[in-house]
Amino acid sequence: MSTPSTGPSTSPSTSPSTMASPVAAIDCGTNSIKVLIGRRRDDGTLDVLVRESRVVRLGQGVDRTGVLADEALDRTFAAIDELAGIIRSHEVPPAHVRFCATSATRDASNADVFRDGVRRRLGIEPEVLSGDEEAALVYAGAIAAQVPMPPEPVLVVDIGGGSTELVLGEGEERQSVSMDIGSVRLHERHLHSDPPTAAEVAACVVDIDAHLDASDVPLERTRTVIGTSGTIKTLACGVLDLGAYDRDGFDRAVLSNATTAGFVDRLVAMTVEERRALPYMHPGRADVIDAGALIWSRILARVPVPDHLVSEADILHGMAAAIEP
Repeated sequence: MSTPSTGPSTSPSTSPSTMASPVAAIDCGTNSIKVLIGRRRDDGTLDVLVRESRVVRLGQGVDRTGVLADEALDRTFAAIDELAGIIRSHEVPPAHVRFCATSATRDASNADVFRDGVRRRLGIEPEVLSGDEEAALVYAGAIAAQVPMPPEPVLVVDIGGGSTELVLGEGEERQSVSMDIGSVRLHERHLHSDPPTAAEVAACVVDIDAHLDASDVPLERTRTVIGTSGTIKTLACGVLDLGAYDRDGFDRAVLSNATTAGFVDRLVAMTVEERRALPYMHPGRADVIDAGALIWSRILARVPVPDHLVSEADILHGMAAAIEP
């Protein structure tokens, strides 16, 4: 199910003498695998050379079976082979490559097969992040890009295929949770019709609300909301009515929560074919974005602020920043 990239993200060239060796961060989630290649400048900021994504649906059926499916592993390994070639073409030394896997791999009983495949292809040891580790990297990546720092406490949200991370930060204090709800997991669990029925949507919302109720993160204290994940960025493209998935178009955009909720309602009511026809929709995301969109809408309904910020900087930036030069 590997599909074309949304394209590389590049920034203006800088003299190599002002930057360290290139680093590469790979984030392998339940639905997609993403790579960021960049160089750290002397001031610690990251000059992004390449950013690419493939939808591989590694977590296909994991919520039901507890194992990574053979066909999902095949898709993911094929994508890793391709990304490994990109990393080699940028002459990133293996010591500067970091591979992190998240929700699907945490939950799978045959995760060792996946880890062995990564080792063979990249020559490095993959990290299977805990929910807390994933949340910390999501927050670090998003916050590093905020200059000046927005009003605190800041809530950073990442909606993945298998889990959703919430991190509320103020100064050096952090409160975080990684919830076992994500676009793939909840879509497979609840949204079986095309488009979903009202009863299916209601069941999905009940599931989301139960997880939010059980969360220890006090959303009512939020003064700034930052969304970082592919689901949130795709929804931002829809709210902004962009003609393509345009990182420059949505990065740092401030969007109304009410407007976003209205768009979510319209998107969930569409068929998969209608979603795929949207110019900014990745074809591998169209079938499961309904559940991810509902998660985002329910989170926004609980915060006391009227709008949110969309950030291109995400877990990949947090991973890259932590690679030793």
